Amino acid sequence: MTLRDPDFSAAERGAMQSAVSLAGRGVRGANPLVGAVVLDERGTAIGSGYHRGAGTPHAEVDALAKALTQRADLTGCTLICTLEPCNHAGRTGPCTEAIAAAGITRVVYAADDVHGPAAGGAGWLTAHGVETVGGLMADESHQLNHRWREATSSRRPFITLKIAQTLDGKVAAVDGSSQWITGPESRNDGHSIRRRADAVLVGTGTVLADNPRLSARNPDGTVTTRQPLRVAMGLRTVPDDAAIRAGHFVHLTTRDPWEAGRHLYDDGVGHLMIEGGPTIATAFLAAGLVDELFIYQAPLLLGAGTPAIQSLGIDSLRDASSWVLDPYGGATITRYGNDVRLHLSPAPTAPAATRASQSSLRTITSSKGSSTCSQE
Repeated sequence: MTLRDPDFSAAERGAMQSAVSLAGRGVRGANPLVGAVVLDERGTAIGSGYHRGAGTPHAEVDALAKALTQRADLTGCTLICTLEPCNHAGRTGPCTEAIAAAGITRVVYAADDVHGPAAGGAGWLTAHGVETVGGLMADESHQLNHRWREATSSRRPFITLKIAQTLDGKVAAVDGSSQWITGPESRNDGHSIRRRADAVLVGTGTVLADNPRLSARNPDGTVTTRQPLRVAMGLRTVPDDAAIRAGHFVHLTTRDPWEAGRHLYDDGVGHLMIEGGPTIATAFLAAGLVDELFIYQAPLLLGAGTPAIQSLGIDSLRDASSWVLDPYGGATITRYGNDVRLHLSPAPTAPAATRASQSSLRTITSSKGSSTCSQE
């Protein structure tokens, strides 16, 4: 059981504020945003860190490593972290063991880790003689990761949707041409998201219309060592010679985003990137399954053409899907060449979609709208 202690010191409160700020420097995806600070006996920060993405050191380990360059033994020191330290081995070892081995005497964390495999860190630390206290700035920690928590509790991946569009919200002209709406700088940034995603998904309509590779590439055009799973979703047949088949590929013969998400989650996908086209984007938005939205806005006007988003079944402004600029996990507004990228997340107060909406959702996903994968 988590110990709750209202008597946190001023140094601990200040360090937690720093840890929350540090956490925001990370990237969203399969793992939560986490920051950590090590305080010595006088309450002075001697090490800090944050998690930079899957496969990199966790925030606690990052902070411990920096503190250990200041002194060889951290006995008597306090570790402040925005999330309960993990107690399992994934791509990296358990943070709990690293904390105990470093000699940390006290751990103060913000929010409990509800992710089943990683939970239980507070209990393990307490059992191994480390005073462990939770609850400091818990609301701020929840705000950092409210969509990640929703995704993991639903047993689905954290889902990022990327849209590249004109000023008037089009992803293709009347004749179907769409390459390239955005410039090379935006496309390179899109590949940076692919590089950290576990899987990239498009609809079968996009496969047939654009024949995308969906490979993750470096700015010089070379493919990266780690490649995401390439996913086609839909009932149409994917040709044997489709470019998407060149890598690790799966065809999900469903129009149900919930079914697709849970299938991929069960196969180990923690971060899913949705890349096109409008039918698939609309389906995941209508289902309330988009946790992070990147919109690349090109300085072009078409007037007519294929809209980035199809009907969401919203008839009144009061029912509009509400989004906020996301200050964590990437800059809110960034310029790439002549394009502008917006980084958004669903407003925390927005009602989540439920399975009850699936009947209208299936109507949306069965339409044959034009594809487009705006970045190959």
